[in-house]
Parts: sequence; structure tokens; C-alpha cells
Amino acid sequence: MDPRTIKLAQVMVDYSLTIRPGDYFMIRGSFASMPLIKEVYRLALKRGARPVVRFTSETLSEVFLKEASDEQLVYQHPLDLEEVRQINAYLHVWCSENTKFLTGVDPQRQAKAQSARKEYQQIFFNRVADGSLRWCGTLFPAPADAQEASKSLADYEDFVYSAGYCDTDDPISHWKNVSVKQATICERLNRLSEIHVKSADTDLKMKVAGRKWINCDGKENFPDGEVFTSPLEDSTNGVITYTYPACYVGREVENVRLHFKDGVVTKFSADKNVEFLQRMLEMDEGAKRVGEFAIGTNYHIQTFSKNILFDEKIGGTCHLAVGNAIYEAGGVNKSALHWDMVCDLRNGGEIYGDGEVIYRDGKFVPGFGD
Repeated sequence: MDPRTIKLAQVMVDYSLTIRPGDYFMIRGSFASMPLIKEVYRLALKRGARPVVRFTSETLSEVFLKEASDEQLVYQHPLDLEEVRQINAYLHVWCSENTKFLTGVDPQRQAKAQSARKEYQQIFFNRVADGSLRWCGTLFPAPADAQEASKSLADYEDFVYSAGYCDTDDPISHWKNVSVKQATICERLNRLSEIHVKSADTDLKMKVAGRKWINCDGKENFPDGEVFTSPLEDSTNGVITYTYPACYVGREVENVRLHFKDGVVTKFSADKNVEFLQRMLEMDEGAKRVGEFAIGTNYHIQTFSKNILFDEKIGGTCHLAVGNAIYEAGGVNKSALHWDMVCDLRNGGEIYGDGEVIYRDGKFVPGFGD
């Protein structure tokens, strides 16, 4: 086994999720991610946990979305709800066999099926917010993801493991250092009342007073490296143009531009798959509101890979997500959607906090994050 895979498993079990004796620990992923799942499972048993594996299938997901009746499409299985109420820790390993497997599915059916997961998501995020559920999502590199990122599999593996510092002797120590540094940044951001993002084609203001900035240090997804909050639900005004294609559930929407008034998307445009964008924004009442604003801080990630796990962490970018708020940050917006889209600030972009520049050209100004 690739020694970097072993290190990733160790980070998941001993740092991100701190697996303990007696934990009911769910591990979810595809058969393609078996090397990582096997090592996590082995370590969890050694830590005295009670791990259970739930395998996923892109093929079966496609069949379901194409063949299910309307009644079946919106059915939420009670066993899923009971499980999410009972588990102590949850790991989702993403690993694509075909990143375009949902291309032939009607976007309206995707939106309907996604909206049926709302109760599950509310339970999940409420438990994360109150600390009763520890969770993390990570990726096991596969050929399909490598192709999507326009890399060979070997180069993509290097990219993935480097982003999480799993190619170093002691990745856990690195992430502990990240945690300390970002705690300082969050403490200073918590003093602010208003955020203003400006670049050549973005001019957006939002209120953040009373909301908490979260230090993303590898505890909830991995690789990590961002700080985020949930803006006040009726406070976002202006326009944001996303630099990179917005990728969601197997679809790719290019050159997304969103206009906000009092927290709601009032106008939108895109150069590709605009119908899909519309269907997602019309998923439910909360889908057109802002759920998250974040700043990427992982400077080991510098290239776009069409995978939001990495792209939202690119050092020098920000992302604004529409849909469900992050409850631990104090947000209250509810939606079955949570769609992160990335805006590059490395070439002339600025972020103002209460009228003063706190971030310029992809970095916090000297003194702010020190």
C-alpha cells in the first residue's frame, strides 16, 4: 500500500475524528476507495471502536435517479434517519469512477431527490453543531478524478497527498500548527461586523456581526485550510462572479454570476448548464440565500482541479456558498442545497473588514493573521 494512504488513514482516525473505544463509527465510500477504507477500518478496530462500512455506487445512483417513481424519489428511509441519530463519528471517502455519471439525469429529478434529504441533513448538521457527531470527508485518488483535474494518476496522487501534507514525516503536527495560526485569524475576524469583497468583476457586501468564524484545520474535511462563517441571512448585497466552473453532483456550470439583494439571489447567469443552475436555485426556499462565506488558506493547493474539496481551499481564493447555512457558525438558513463556488482573489482582489483592507492579492495584510 502507498505509505501516504496509511498516513492519511492515521490522520483520519487519530486527528480528524479522534476515534475512541466504543464509538459507533460509520465509514462510507465506493469500492474504488477500498485501500483507504480498509486501513481506516483496521485502525478503528485497534482503537476499540465499532466501525461499520456503507458502500456507495455511482451506477445504482444513476439507476435510481432515472427509474424511481416520484414517490420513490422523495422517500427518506427511516433507517437512514435513525443511523444518523445514533452514530458518534462519520467518515465519507469520495472516489469517482466516472465524474460525469449524472450527465444524462434530468436536473429537476436531481433537485427533487436532493430536497428529500433535507431532514437527514438537518439532523446531521445540528449534531455536528452541538458536538455530538464528529465527521470528516476526504478523497482517495482515482483515475476519473485525475482525468477531471487534467493530470496523470501519479501526478494527481502527488497533488492529493501533498495538499494534506501526507507526504511529510508527521502530517498531524503540521495540522496542529495550522490550527493555531488560523485560530488567530478567526479571533480577529470575529471582531468584524461587515465584509466587503472586491475584484475586477465582483463587488459584494455582507453582514457578519454576531456570527462565528470557524477554524477549518482538518477536523471536518481533509485536506483542509480555510476560515468561514455564515453571513446574516438578509445582509448580502451586490454581485459575485465565480472564477472557476461551479461543479456539483456531476454537473459543471461555467462563468456563474450571481446578483444578491437583501440576501437573496435576484438574478443569475452562466455560460454553460444555466438550466441546471436554475433548477438548483429553485430547489427550495433557502436555496437562493447565502449559507457560507469562506477564505481559502491552503497554499499547497494552487491549481483548480474541478473538485470542491480542494478548490475551495486554494490559498488566495474565497468562496460563497448558496443554500444551507453552517449552524456551528450561527447561520439559520435551511436548504437541501449547499453549493460552494470559488472566486480567485490573487490578482488584484481585496477584502475589507468594516471599511479597512484586511486581505489583498490572495493574502491577509501583514499583521492581521500574525
